[in-house]
Formats: sequence, C-alpha cells, structure tokens
Amino acid sequence: MQKEFIDSTIEKIKDDKNVVGLAVAGSWITNEIDEYSDVDLILFTKEKISDSKEKMLAFAARLGKLIYGFTGEHVGEPRLLVCLYDDPLLHVDIKFLTPEEYTSRIENPVIVFERNSTISKLHQESEAAWPYPDYQWIEDRFWIWVHYSAQKLGRGEDFEALDFLAYIRMVVLAPLLQIKNGNLPRALRKVETKLQKDDFQALKSTVASYDKASIFEALDNSIALYRSLRNHLFGDGVQLQKAAEEKVMDYLAKVKKEKLVS
Repeated sequence: MQKEFIDSTIEKIKDDKNVVGLAVAGSWITNEIDEYSDVDLILFTKEKISDSKEKMLAFAARLGKLIYGFTGEHVGEPRLLVCLYDDPLLHVDIKFLTPEEYTSRIENPVIVFERNSTISKLHQESEAAWPYPDYQWIEDRFWIWVHYSAQKLGRGEDFEALDFLAYIRMVVLAPLLQIKNGNLPRALRKVETKLQKDDFQALKSTVASYDKASIFEALDNSIALYRSLRNHLFGDGVQLQKAAEEKVMDYLAKVKKEKLVS
C-alpha cells in the first residue's frame, strides 16, 4: 500500500508546476518496507509551502483521504507534516522544502519524481552525512545524569527515574551499541535485529519494572554498559570525568543502601 500511495502521489503532483521534485526517505531507501512501515516523503516546491500549516494541510489533502495531520515541532522540524490517511490507514510524513532549503541531509532519499534534474543536481553538489554522537559531550554529562537518577530514587520519584533511564538508553546506550555493531547510530531503531545477541541482552538489562530494586539494578546495568562501550569506542582524545564518576558512584551506593536496606 505504501508503493500505491507513492505512485498515486506522483500522478497527482506531476502536472503541478509548483512541484519540482518528490523523494522518499526512511525504509524505502534500503528496501525494508513492510506492512507496518510509514511513508517518509520530501516534497520540493518552487514557492514555499511550509510557512503556513493551512497550506501544508491543504496540499496533503490532495494526496488521499486525509484524516488529520500536525506539524513536527516535537522533532524540531516545523516544515514536517505528520499525516494519517484512510483507505488504507497509513501514516505519512511529508517534509515541505524549496530546493534552496535543501542544504544538508542525513541520507540520500530516493528521487521518484523531478523536473529538470533539480534534485539530482543538488545531490551531486553535496554529500549525505548521518550525525554521529560526540563522545566528549556524552562523557561530560553522563555522571551528572546518573546523580540525577539517584536523587530521584532517593526522593521516591521512581517514575522520574524510570523515565530518565529511558532517556539515557535512547541518547547514549543505543547509539553507542549501534556504532559498536557497525550500524548508523539510529538510537533504538531495529535494535532487535541490528545488534549482536550479547549486546541486545545488555540493552534489555537496562529496562526496569516499576519497583525500586529493579530500577536500581537497571541503573547499575546502564552504568556497566556505558563503561564497557566507553572502553570499546572512546579514544585517548576523550577526557574522562573521573572525579565526578567516583563521587557519583559513592553517592549512588549511599542512596541504594538507604532505600533498599531500610
């Protein structure tokens, strides 16, 4: 149904002189589309559409039976319209760009329609670059994050601690595991199939239930996994925050003793 939607979209835009190109990103690039896949479109127009949510919605409504859509400020991209279509029920992301706004990209989307090779020329003039994590940035924050989690556990804000463990998993542990396994650092994307068995089990061990002992254990496992990944990936150029690490680990042990023993 994804291919049918794309083919139908091409038919509906090909005579629109404002449209100069259409590209498909996401799993379409690697031919990993399945029945659960979204459709990620990049629509290129001469005149800007993304300066108005109403114009974006009006254009999206031309492409199918649009139920509703909202803009992508939650991912830092207001030019993105997240859409839900019916008959069939399908999630479609449409990013509205002018060619002049196409200044950088993290991957090479598949061009399915263009006029005068406009998008192909832009691809030839630049390279796709997936953003990699800054190891120093991570190390400079990790131990303060652990301290924050320990504070929450000490105060009894276990949901806060659970939520922060998920954040660490998304921002630190999963991207580093992806890199270790030779993948792009796409966080938790398909970790079930992209990671080696031992690495996946280590990641699973950072998931806690709503139980204080379980959360402490998951935090300990997150720390152990981070240290292992740090040893495996970080070079000599990364300055380790050893003083913070030592103090925070002592503090965590103190909180754990107070909360689990009592």
